[in-house]
Amino acid sequence: MAKTKVRRAPSRRHKLAEGQPAAKADAQHDTANVPLEKRIGEVFKQLRLAANLTLADLSTGAGMSSAMLSRIENGMATASLDSLERLCHALGIGLSDLFKQTDRKEGTAQLVKRSEQMEVVRVGTKYGYTYKLLSYDKGPKKLFDPFFIEMDKKSQSYPRFAHPGTEFIYMLQGRVEYRFGEYTYLLEPGDAFTFSGDVVHGPEKLLDERAKFISIIIYGEE
Repeated sequence: MAKTKVRRAPSRRHKLAEGQPAAKADAQHDTANVPLEKRIGEVFKQLRLAANLTLADLSTGAGMSSAMLSRIENGMATASLDSLERLCHALGIGLSDLFKQTDRKEGTAQLVKRSEQMEVVRVGTKYGYTYKLLSYDKGPKKLFDPFFIEMDKKSQSYPRFAHPGTEFIYMLQGRVEYRFGEYTYLLEPGDAFTFSGDVVHGPEKLLDERAKFISIIIYGEE
């Protein structure tokens, strides 16, 4: 039986100044007011840096001067359609991909108040587990599922799970012997456990009257 020890980080408390508004749920900051040439330039710069290319590298590959490429990246020049095609080709993307990226949101934020957290049905529900969904993913592709889970000794049996992606568990209350494949781990409050979701796993034994933990399933790119 293995046991993981976790160093506790010092707690930090943040208080809102009086009169400061709380964050709004699903706050979104879009790029609608940013000029198109500026957005296009930012995309090219991000792609160039991600590919570890200099201005000279990309300008040579696209058949244009470094000075012109710099002006395009900084939104100071409007590239012709031919120049856009050559830059996209040099970076290995299509024109449609370029314009999709210019329409992306700068960022999203979602606040789900305690009273708004939905109790949902999962495989363990019929075994007495309670699942609260902590975030509602509204994107075209699900990236992760975060749950607050409670279980108690009223559960007569313990289910086994297997699913795509990686799962992360953080224990809040109670002790649980948790099975992962052929191994069993003792999870105690403050322990963090990360494992491959496609290996059969699940609670083996509840050592206290009640256990509470956070479970986050992260789905990889297909």
